[in-house]
Amino acid sequence: MSQLILPKAWQRPEKEITPENVFNNRRHFLKLMGFATAGIAGALVAPPAFAKGMEAKLTQWMIGDNQTTGLPPIANLKRNPDYTYRRAMTKENAALTYNNFYEFTAEKELVWRTIDAFKPRPWEIAIGGLVEKPGVYDVDDFLKSFNVEERVYRHRCVETWAMVVPWVGFPLSDLIQKVQPKNNAKYIKFTSFDDPAVAPGQKRYRDLPWPYTEGLTMAEAMNELAFISTGIYGHSLPNQHGAPIRLVTPWKYGFKSIKSIVKIEFTETRPATFWNTLIPKEYGFEANVNPDVPHPRWSQRREKMIGTGDVFATVKYNGYGDFVAELYE
Repeated sequence: MSQLILPKAWQRPEKEITPENVFNNRRHFLKLMGFATAGIAGALVAPPAFAKGMEAKLTQWMIGDNQTTGLPPIANLKRNPDYTYRRAMTKENAALTYNNFYEFTAEKELVWRTIDAFKPRPWEIAIGGLVEKPGVYDVDDFLKSFNVEERVYRHRCVETWAMVVPWVGFPLSDLIQKVQPKNNAKYIKFTSFDDPAVAPGQKRYRDLPWPYTEGLTMAEAMNELAFISTGIYGHSLPNQHGAPIRLVTPWKYGFKSIKSIVKIEFTETRPATFWNTLIPKEYGFEANVNPDVPHPRWSQRREKMIGTGDVFATVKYNGYGDFVAELYE
């Protein structure tokens, strides 16, 4: 796992200097994300009895090389043949047990152990800002307005791991057209939940800029690849994948694909986002996959597939240049 360390205070412009108590808390959190030890496991993971129960749960899920979450399959689901990727699909057991979700823990292999207290129902989504049809919607009532399909997308993390998964959902452009943004809307800001009672990472590090936020330009959001996901592997999203609703932007690094959305706002100015606020020199707002632009502390030229360990050369825009390159010319 990467060791994320903030730049020294004297290397930053005065306007970016963080108060000392907040800086120390953030630095401690980011250092913890840099190594897998019993300390981080003990700090952010549930008690042993709970973990033992989760081990039993995972064992129950596993059926040979396949896995079931116990979630019912989505009826009449059709795969869109226009969005497939010529690489082996990641097995669900690998994708289900290796996740970034810092609200719960910094340890990717342990997220699935910490998510049972999180309840994605009931769930409301607030849509507002520069739109003609703002409102607060029950997620299930809201989703009835859209026709879902399955798309196989590549997913590339900024930390150089990758997977290929079948997402279920609908184009973000369908949602945008439904709420009718005003002419001066130039960006969309997405906000995730903030509930430290069920999210150990949020509870431990309250001085971080929770809730998690992300954003896109309107042009990016209207691109046909931008996808609102409500399911994966033929069933609804499990908690660790961002239940009940998340963003998927396959040409960008994975931290842009915000999970468990509670608010969508249309704005005229570029919104502040979680990682860009914490470490702007390492996590840019655009965050397009690009092997020629290294992360400040590692190369982006190679990626490793979770579940198999296969290593491939990174492709610009994660292989989706035909869809998105014109956005950045």
